[in-house]
Amino acid sequence: MGVCGAGRDDGSAVRQQAYRLPTEAEWEYAARAGTTGARYGELDTIAWWYGNAGNQTHPVKQKAPNAWGLYDMLGNVWEWCSDWSGEYPTGSVTDPTGPNSGSVRVIRGGSWSDGARDARSADRDGRVPGARGLLGFRPALSSVR
Repeated sequence: MGVCGAGRDDGSAVRQQAYRLPTEAEWEYAARAGTTGARYGELDTIAWWYGNAGNQTHPVKQKAPNAWGLYDMLGNVWEWCSDWSGEYPTGSVTDPTGPNSGSVRVIRGGSWSDGARDARSADRDGRVPGARGLLGFRPALSSVR
């Protein structure tokens, strides 16, 4: 986790911030951007997937963003989450996190080599840390107290 400070000239306390991987719940919340369907738009308009990618990764911002201005949430490359893979909790939960340990971390969003089924806000998969392939990450910024 990277830490940075944001000080003020008025002598007040310095606010520390840290970059980290998002939880799986945070990632899905950001991907959906207030929508409730499988995707935040028409697949070919918002994502690189098997049907339109030409067997390659593409530069970011070539497809339409979601309602919150986030690009490439679906398709192109899978994105790492901080959660270890495990069963979802039963019942209603707010901001759930995965198990405290494990051998496989959650990845979300699908990649250009996957079919339409994987380019959905709710789709999930997992990889062992250190895995290589069509993987990327999208850092989250948190306040440190």
